[in-house]
Amino acid sequence: MEFIFDTHAHYDDPAFDADRLDFLKDLQSCGIKGIVNVGADIKTSQLSTEYAEHFNNVFAAVGVYPQNVGNLPDNYLDILEELAQKQKVVALGEIGLDYHYDTVDKKLQQRCFEEQLELAKNLNLPAIIHSRDAAEDTLAILKNTKPQRFVVHCFSYSLEVAKQLVALDCYFGFTGVITFKNAKKSVEVLKELPLNRILVETDCPYMAPEPNRGKRCDSSMLRFTVQKIAQIKGLQNLEMIKSLNKNASEFYKINI
Repeated sequence: MEFIFDTHAHYDDPAFDADRLDFLKDLQSCGIKGIVNVGADIKTSQLSTEYAEHFNNVFAAVGVYPQNVGNLPDNYLDILEELAQKQKVVALGEIGLDYHYDTVDKKLQQRCFEEQLELAKNLNLPAIIHSRDAAEDTLAILKNTKPQRFVVHCFSYSLEVAKQLVALDCYFGFTGVITFKNAKKSVEVLKELPLNRILVETDCPYMAPEPNRGKRCDSSMLRFTVQKIAQIKGLQNLEMIKSLNKNASEFYKINI
């Protein structure tokens, strides 16, 4: 059996309060080689570093999600930088722009996105980017402030946007959404992407793939997403898993 690496998960979410430790202490029973637990604010970034310290196959990313930038302390970058020095922190994230809900000022989102990208550059860490209904501004900021490596996770934009991101050496994260019948745009993008720029993720507890759509997602469901990606790319599952793990290893600079 070939184990899969989950490049983006949120086991800090309250949805896992009842069984979080069961997952994190025995990921291999789910067919998972390891995970990156991704922070969305200061608290969850701290939790991510704690999980990474306590569990062998867990790594951490620290950052502030765009919908959470409204009440940040003035020294939030100093806090993130301190957290990023901890063992097994492998990325800044998730950071970015989200214009879907008109709840956080766009200019504030943009400033915090740029500041965290600069921090990623200074720390020589890759960036995990969330971008929703904000393709134009995301591209503009990345062209001006591009870290050494970055992924647009849960990619949902058009092939035209994807091509502009490919020109910036972007990685693309795909979730269980790729298995949905209405995911035609994502399938079109995936068909055209270079094999070495594809990452696979659960984004759990969200985005459960078919046949579990609507349920709480966990890393054991990643195999369904991998199967779909392999089908789209015309590869055998084992070959696809090896390629995805290699990409994750190169992106995060860890041995997988």
